[in-house]
Amino acid sequence: MTTIDTNTPGADHAHHDEGSYLKPKYGALGTVIQWATTIDHKKIGVMYLFAVMFMFFLGGMAALAVRAELLEPTRTMTTELADGTIQTTITGQIPLWSDPDNAAVGSNNYNRLFTLHGAIMVFMFIVPSVPASLGNFFLPIMLGAKDVAFPRLNLLSWYIYVFGSIFGILSIVLGGVDTGWTFYTPYSTTTDPDHWRVVLMVLAAFVLGFSSILTGLNFIVTVHKLRAPGMGWFDMPLFIWAVYATSIIQVLATPVIGITLLLLIFERLFHVGIFDPALGGDPVLYQHFFWFYSHPVVYVMILPAMGIISELLAVHSRKHIFGYRAIAFSSLGIAGVSFLVWGHHIFTAMGELVSTLFSALTFLVAIPTAIKVFNWISTLYKGSIILNTPMIYALMFLFTFSIGGLTGLPLGALATDLHLHDSYFVVAHFHYVMMGGTVIAMIGGIHHWWPKMFGKMYSEKGALTGAAFVFLGFNVTFFTQFFLGMQGMPRRYASYVDEFQTLHIVSTVGSWLLLVGFLIHLLVFVHSLLAGKKAPPNPWGGLTFEWETESPPIEHNFHHEPLCQHGPYDFDKVVPPHCDAKDYPLPPQAGADDAPRTIA
Repeated sequence: MTTIDTNTPGADHAHHDEGSYLKPKYGALGTVIQWATTIDHKKIGVMYLFAVMFMFFLGGMAALAVRAELLEPTRTMTTELADGTIQTTITGQIPLWSDPDNAAVGSNNYNRLFTLHGAIMVFMFIVPSVPASLGNFFLPIMLGAKDVAFPRLNLLSWYIYVFGSIFGILSIVLGGVDTGWTFYTPYSTTTDPDHWRVVLMVLAAFVLGFSSILTGLNFIVTVHKLRAPGMGWFDMPLFIWAVYATSIIQVLATPVIGITLLLLIFERLFHVGIFDPALGGDPVLYQHFFWFYSHPVVYVMILPAMGIISELLAVHSRKHIFGYRAIAFSSLGIAGVSFLVWGHHIFTAMGELVSTLFSALTFLVAIPTAIKVFNWISTLYKGSIILNTPMIYALMFLFTFSIGGLTGLPLGALATDLHLHDSYFVVAHFHYVMMGGTVIAMIGGIHHWWPKMFGKMYSEKGALTGAAFVFLGFNVTFFTQFFLGMQGMPRRYASYVDEFQTLHIVSTVGSWLLLVGFLIHLLVFVHSLLAGKKAPPNPWGGLTFEWETESPPIEHNFHHEPLCQHGPYDFDKVVPPHCDAKDYPLPPQAGADDAPRTIA
């Protein structure tokens, strides 16, 4: 999309003789201090990447424990013995976290497991995942900037994330929380009266919100003020548009959940009647506050992933993206509509008229989302598609996210939602959107940008093998849950009737396949860091700014001030930098007279 033009008047000719941003300095201790105090957006992005992946591991282990528990139905049988005593027998639980002498203890431990899984995955992994890691690393480079607008604020947001995560982990170490990740009142204000576990977990989510707000504010200012010379709004890559729309949601919606969680802590500690009906509060008010934030935050999770997919499909099909402006404006449209539809999470707690209005509004979000999907598919049409790992993940996203989106329709319609509400159908739908959308896109984005971030290529065969296991494991795990939900299996239950056991076994086996896929990816990346071939500056033939830097980039990103001279996806007009023109022919739809222009 751009070039570094040293012949243009006004261009910065100062050459920075710098090494890679990964180059260690001042010995081992000095390197640790350097990373701990860095204001380099790339290092902060890498630290975020490893931190959120660690949280993904913790949340994933909790999910595997939940699936292991559901291999067998838990049955509690009460028998009156001849001497008049009552004997309780529990079968079907895994001894690791169950208590064979106390049914309540076993159920509470199961509740803590799925709460742990949800809270970690939502607040500590998926919300900061793409914006804080890949966004931090690539947004300034894609704009042609040396860093974000407020580098020290960026470092502060990282430390806020770390401290928030420590509060969450501390609550786990003290015994865990069994409220569910939504912390619904009055349960969250009345359980464990002698413990601070709930307060610590809620405080963790409260603190993590500040990290999101600061990151979003930083990105908004960076996009407005630090674009390279010649780069207008419609010269920006679509990944930037997606992160920009996400940042708007973060800044506007996150304070709502912050205030709500603070009120929850005050009610729990000082017994102020806000949400607890026993104190004169209204528990449904908490649900309105919570979902006014948490529905927009669903798009904080998915919008950056959509931006990644736009980049992957355009670059790996060697084609100008179809409907650039429609995709860009649809990101803003999704951000706007996301604030209007929170009520569809609580149809069962509202009146008929209000529920009908929220149901109608819910279907609005399908319009900008469908615009993106149809434009992505049109981009693939007659493109020079290369089926490497990033493209495979992009195609995987189109499949899984479409299932997630289409299964949202019966949940937005009142007649069907009343039957499917709080069933495994909702669990499957949510995971097809969040994991089949955000996580799949993030893994594809990591494969796409890995050579640029670390300067090493990875094993394509190993990565494709991991992708195959991830695709198979994911669909086996969650597609079966649609059938469980339609048959009446409620979510959040350790106990179920025997008729559901076969599908639960299939789902659990799928989770093991999914684990294998992620472990293969981990091995591929570790091997890449230790023994991977050196990556060229532009291994995929991209046109955006990051492919004009070195691999990995230098500390200040560019040796000269970059200048925007063409669009981000002009593959029919421009030969990508650092690439041989013969390796990048015009797409089939280009005319014979449209000879590609090589970047100087």
